[in-house]
Amino acid sequence: MTSLPDLAAVEAMDAADPLRSFRSRFALPEGVIYLDGNSLGAASHDVFSELQQAATEEWGNGLIRSWNSAGWFHLPLELGDRIGRLIGAAPGQTVVTDSTSINIYKALHAALAMRPGRSAIVAEGDSFPTDLYMAEGVASTRPGVTLRLEGRDADNILDLIDDQVAVVLVNHVNYKSAELRDMAALTQRIHEAGALVIWDLCHSAGALPVDLDGANADFAVGCTYKYLNGGPGSPAFIYAAHRHHSSITQPLSGWWGHARPFAFEQNFAGGEGIKRFLCGTQPILSLRALKGVLGIWDEVDMSVLRRKSIALTDLFIQLVEAKCGQYGVLLETTRDSERRGSQVSFTHSNSYEVMQALIERGVIGDFRAPATLRFGFTPLYVGYSDVLQAAEVLEDILRSGSWKEARFAVRSTVT
Repeated sequence: MTSLPDLAAVEAMDAADPLRSFRSRFALPEGVIYLDGNSLGAASHDVFSELQQAATEEWGNGLIRSWNSAGWFHLPLELGDRIGRLIGAAPGQTVVTDSTSINIYKALHAALAMRPGRSAIVAEGDSFPTDLYMAEGVASTRPGVTLRLEGRDADNILDLIDDQVAVVLVNHVNYKSAELRDMAALTQRIHEAGALVIWDLCHSAGALPVDLDGANADFAVGCTYKYLNGGPGSPAFIYAAHRHHSSITQPLSGWWGHARPFAFEQNFAGGEGIKRFLCGTQPILSLRALKGVLGIWDEVDMSVLRRKSIALTDLFIQLVEAKCGQYGVLLETTRDSERRGSQVSFTHSNSYEVMQALIERGVIGDFRAPATLRFGFTPLYVGYSDVLQAAEVLEDILRSGSWKEARFAVRSTVT
């Protein structure tokens, strides 16, 4: 049996970590091990200075002039191309705008319009709920369109795809189990059936290398407040392959998506390319916060980040199973690192209470109903020593039974 790494071993791993210098660039509270970057990434010091500049100088002194002098108007496209590098998208195919939910709505409508003879949307039954809600909403606006779900209408998503399917909405990494889909292989199968695909990258952008162009993807959406660390509610992004740009139509035809937004014409004329997915006036302060952290991402080698992600999650699985398995903790995430995102999920009969006890002890993960303990590993600021300490705290909580204290059973609105 392989012996467990001790403190000296994990400290040596931290010392050899090529990403270790990034940790100091994030504002992490003292005494906190933050394993919830897959819900909300930590703030970087660069974001604070970017916000200060944008608010006090550009807004405070520049006023409306800053739309031009500070480049505000072009931020959605500028930041879109910078995110594009992280998701394998050539320039001109990605724009930062709106929320993930709104972008799903736009992308689904665009895909349905491009397949007028087809009437079915396919999605995963265990998808993050907003994907399903938006798919339902789109179907409700288009007579005859139906929604087929993997896990409800068939066990395998491929069994749902036939000549009636217009578009498949699928997560690259499952939000709960961390299961990683083979993007290239599934995209090819979808295209062979004559359908289009929309990839949800919320739990993979900034967590692992993505190659949208290489996989021949059609569309993709994702958020920037998780692994990308753009801040709470920071704008999402949407990708469309160059080959589709002339065919894009979507119903949220706001003035920012107009070909001539300052001509103030009565009728809508869509802008060129990816600009067609823009809608209304963009949240500049949030975009500037995202711009601040993207300066860090410009320096990151995604292959190096992925290697550390796998090492962190492998170590956590090894430690938790050895230390906590006897207390009813069961691995929910796959052991196969090639099929796993940058998070690990375990189940326990009292997962909610256990997570609240962990948070009180300074180990912040999250709970997902009905029984999932979920831990996200952001390689830019999570170290190997953090992983060891988190596993030891979890072991202590389970061994002592401290999670049984009544206050940990009180449900909050956000968990």
